[in-house]
Amino acid sequence: MRQILELALEHSFGEVTLMATDLTVVLVNRPGSDAAAMQALGEAGINIDGITGSGCAGEGILHILVADGASARRALEAAGQVVREEREVLILSVEDRPDAGGTVMQRIADAGVNVDFIYLSTLGQLVVGAGDLDKARQAATGS
Repeated sequence: MRQILELALEHSFGEVTLMATDLTVVLVNRPGSDAAAMQALGEAGINIDGITGSGCAGEGILHILVADGASARRALEAAGQVVREEREVLILSVEDRPDAGGTVMQRIADAGVNVDFIYLSTLGQLVVGAGDLDKARQAATGS
């Protein structure tokens, strides 16, 4: 997947480059629980292509971008991790300049699409989880 992300970064700024899988992992909010989830993927030979996390109400939430959601889910669950959700997300290439991301996200908002979460991939692309991915893709690309 990294090669696909790198190629997309090189050639398609401002366009949707691909759809990938985001896993929502619920952690106990204590030291090392995020490391355990990441290590479970590493031990299974699964690369993390993007990640974000936060703590809220005594639990930690990780969003992890992977190429093969089913394999990643199996690895995480085998290590005792709780995967709350597995879903398709958009990967959007944007220029590294002020308001590039805001412009793309405003197009999605103007189309009436609610965004559930957003974070950056390891290559600086926007990862977008939304209720209507087809409509979000059309709005992001302007087509």
